[in-house]
Amino acid sequence: MSTNQHDVGHGHHAEQMGHGADEDHQVHSHGEHAGHSTAMFRDRFWISLILAVPVVAFSPMFTMLLGYMPPEVPGSSWIAPVLGTIIFIYGGTPFLKGGVAEMRSRQPGMMLLIAMAISVAFIASWVTTLSIGGFDLDFWWELALLIVIMLLGHWMEMRALGSAAGALDALAALLPDEADKVTAVGVETVPVGSLAAGDVVLVRSGGRVPADGRIIDGTAEFDESMITGESRAVPRTVGDAVVAGTVATDNAVRLTVTAVGSGTTLAGIQRLVAEAQASSSRAQALADRAAALLFYFALAAGILTFLAWMLLGSPDDAVIRTVTVLVIACPHALGLAIPLVIAISTERAAKAGMLIRNRIALERMRTVDVVLFDKTGTLTEGRHAVTAITATAGVPEAELLALAGAAEADSEHPVARAIVSAAQAHPDAADLTGTQFTSMTGRGVRATVDGHDVMVGGPTLLRDLGLRTPADMAGTVQDWVGRGASVLHVVRDGAVIGAVRLEDRVREESRAAVSALQARGVKVAMITGDARQVAAVVGAELGIDEVFADVLPQDKDSKVTELQARGLRVAMVGDGVNDAPALARAEVGIAIGAGTDVAMESAGVVLAGNDPRSVLAMIDLSRASYRKMIQNLIWATGYNVLAVPLAAGVLAFAGILLSPAAGAVLMSVSTIVVALNAQLLRRIDLDPERISTGTISTDRTGARSSHAESVRT
Repeated sequence: MSTNQHDVGHGHHAEQMGHGADEDHQVHSHGEHAGHSTAMFRDRFWISLILAVPVVAFSPMFTMLLGYMPPEVPGSSWIAPVLGTIIFIYGGTPFLKGGVAEMRSRQPGMMLLIAMAISVAFIASWVTTLSIGGFDLDFWWELALLIVIMLLGHWMEMRALGSAAGALDALAALLPDEADKVTAVGVETVPVGSLAAGDVVLVRSGGRVPADGRIIDGTAEFDESMITGESRAVPRTVGDAVVAGTVATDNAVRLTVTAVGSGTTLAGIQRLVAEAQASSSRAQALADRAAALLFYFALAAGILTFLAWMLLGSPDDAVIRTVTVLVIACPHALGLAIPLVIAISTERAAKAGMLIRNRIALERMRTVDVVLFDKTGTLTEGRHAVTAITATAGVPEAELLALAGAAEADSEHPVARAIVSAAQAHPDAADLTGTQFTSMTGRGVRATVDGHDVMVGGPTLLRDLGLRTPADMAGTVQDWVGRGASVLHVVRDGAVIGAVRLEDRVREESRAAVSALQARGVKVAMITGDARQVAAVVGAELGIDEVFADVLPQDKDSKVTELQARGLRVAMVGDGVNDAPALARAEVGIAIGAGTDVAMESAGVVLAGNDPRSVLAMIDLSRASYRKMIQNLIWATGYNVLAVPLAAGVLAFAGILLSPAAGAVLMSVSTIVVALNAQLLRRIDLDPERISTGTISTDRTGARSSHAESVRT
């Protein structure tokens, strides 16, 4: 596609994507974060952190722990209460509202646990500040740090949580802003939104089709890769249907509009993307489940503590012990256990060229049973390349390539570019120049090269010239056609002297990726809109377990569903608009970064490069991250399970009693342990080349993995 073709609708595209990509204005709808934006948590964190510094510095409990005297300033005794109250109201509001929402939905989780702890700490601290009842429960510094840590954790989590809201905008950006409508007085430029079924529009060479339609005048080759996944341009003539968003690559055509707006094929894909995204967004974070259990544990422990000490005849101890239990039960470490791992994982992934847009994708990747690769542009290079040459007796291959390259030199067609590149790369091909170049639409090209009349074209050219493939080439050419390759014949002075085979070349990295995935116990499947014979050749060459061929855009989504119906967890890797619904439907959608914006917006993971081996790195990172999450959750919840009974006084008879100050210190130590453990993720090697050449002998269950049995076409 030329630069001008690529830039059609670029202004509209930039406007749409600019709006969708602004993380500070995104509103996420994900469980506890519903209605909360990344910017909100970020701003509240920084302001609360600034206010927390003097609260901690002037807190009597903190000064007693460190053994220093704070500077004496007028009203210093009110610094912690006043600023602590501001932090509670400003920084704690998201948690208080979230806690209320969880209570109303009867689904207690992290928000309710945090809300309970900060509320108890706030009330207890004011009771102590106002000297009510003589209790020593000054938790101002603990309250401030608790809110700051929780805001930090949720901010990090929101940043790591990918949003797919831009996918639909990116789809819409494929349509041009304006269309050339044919009227009784000529051609009029009108907004695309004003088109109606039955209108006639002119699509110029290099222009995008503004609406679904049927050609009534002209012939052109259309780049439909963004819709069908086919790597080659498709010839369309009078009577043929064309789809909105596709590009007329070489000629202008006129068409009658058959569908606009929600009735277009592109709009149908939009609906599939929206539906699939909604179906994959219900997963809950591991920390939420742990927090729900911890909430019930803390509440029960608090009630039992209060009743036990009241029965022992000590109302003061009952209040102190109960408050200490409820505050200590707040998950400092638990609140950071998952967000820290996600933040470090996303950072490590980004440095390795993998953008994790959705934290659920990171968690799920370790459980994937099958990786479904789109063929075109993912496992293959996505462009034509000369993969074989055959010539009649007495004609060297170098000479054949030189003549074909010179004849095609002035053509902008992708096939011509492939032949020219092959001629330039051949060490023995002469540097010839063609003159009197003529493009024969639908047949090929013609030029004068080195005094000879040279034509390059397909079967249509031979039929028009009344020529046949020479006998010594016929078998080879027939084999090429049988495998679905494009075959162009070279005709010199009216005689066929050879032919070239053009195919979408398989990436070298794909072989290593497929074998390494299978060594990890993960099956590999391939899906494509290409013909069965083309897909079968690529599948056999790579040793792929299962191949889906002749798949239309809407059916790619259903193929993912079919795999899931077998009980398989699917990771889909693709790069085109036609892949977007499948990317969103799969447990994990992985977009090749060189692909379209909508594919990237629909995916949970985006690979910055075209190396499919990066999928291996994603699996390894997911498994390592999950181990760290589980370790952190065990430590964080384990600390609470042990500390809460001590704070309740179960060992008071033995003289062991956890004071509020000691409990606060232990909570900070627990947080540090979780943070240090998460940092160990930085040691994991995510280099695709080293990963793909490593020795992996077992799958997730520890059993030796094996290659799949067959290739399905």
